[in-house]
Amino acid sequence: MIWSWLHRRPGLVDLVIAVAAWLPTVAVATHRPHPVATALLVTLGTLPLLRRRQAPLAVVAATTAVAVAIILLGSPLLPLQLGVALYTLAASSESRTMRGLGLGALPVVALALTVTNGDDEFGSTAFHVVFLAAAWLLGDAIGARRAYVREIEEKAERLERERLTESRRVIAEEQARIGRELHDVVAHALSVIVVQAGAAEEVFELDPKLAGPPIRAIDRAARAALADLRRVLGTVNADEGYAPQPGLGRLDGLLDQVRATGLDVALEVEGALQPLPATVDLSAYRIIQEALTNTLKHADARHARVSVRYGDDLRLQIRDDGRGQDPGSRPGTGLTGMRERVAMLGGRVEAGSPATGGYLVSAEIPLHTDR
Repeated sequence: MIWSWLHRRPGLVDLVIAVAAWLPTVAVATHRPHPVATALLVTLGTLPLLRRRQAPLAVVAATTAVAVAIILLGSPLLPLQLGVALYTLAASSESRTMRGLGLGALPVVALALTVTNGDDEFGSTAFHVVFLAAAWLLGDAIGARRAYVREIEEKAERLERERLTESRRVIAEEQARIGRELHDVVAHALSVIVVQAGAAEEVFELDPKLAGPPIRAIDRAARAALADLRRVLGTVNADEGYAPQPGLGRLDGLLDQVRATGLDVALEVEGALQPLPATVDLSAYRIIQEALTNTLKHADARHARVSVRYGDDLRLQIRDDGRGQDPGSRPGTGLTGMRERVAMLGGRVEAGSPATGGYLVSAEIPLHTDR
């Protein structure tokens, strides 16, 4: 707790360090030759420590000059202030130039001691230089540890950001997938219900018994849509089990449901049947479902043909004899969903009105990729 408290008050820490360096050196200065001048120089050399974090190289230069002045005055003291300044520079600076200039203080002090003391005080000179070198090495070790911790923290933050980004991407993709599934399920079911309800209304006044088949078709479509919605939203009870995802194996049931509305739908299958990846199987079913839903809703068609061709690619064609696409009309949500589905599988979808009339949806989905 105390370290955290001090970390938030760097100015107070610098003041304490400056006082701790000043007190012993000024006490020793009173027992050296020229005590007043030495004490004043010690005080002058201590004041820059209050700015050691903001300008470490300048503080090293100032304390070096004061240390040299004290040595030349004939009152050599242990340069505590210079040691603190060197420690700070080594611990905080990542610039090689600044660090190199800071290390220049060691030979400067050694030269001043040699000139003043000569060879008679070699031990004292060596002690001063070793002390300053030890302060530098300690600061360098602390700086390296801080840099390592900072790198680890930055890496952890980067990984956390990447994790959050990936989570958002996965959530967005899942939301888009659920949106496409809901659109396909609801749009198809409502189209069947609307057509059958219209048929039931037309025949009810003539003979109520004739309204039975359309009403039963509405019931089947509504129940199937409700089951699909439960599966998509994940609200099926655990003891009921999840229904399998629809695929081309359930295509006959889909076509029967559409035929019940009065639309004549023919199915044509080419090539050798082969097992399909689950995503491809589901996407193919949904494309056919959406294309036929659009035919029921917009085309006013009487006939439709569904073609499924197996090969290196799965090729789908859904064509009707309706009124086709209005000039200048924009693709709706269903067609956009088709293209998104197939694009994720590396395929493509084309839709439009051919020259012979009606409306044609074509899709190609690769079955063999290197991915």
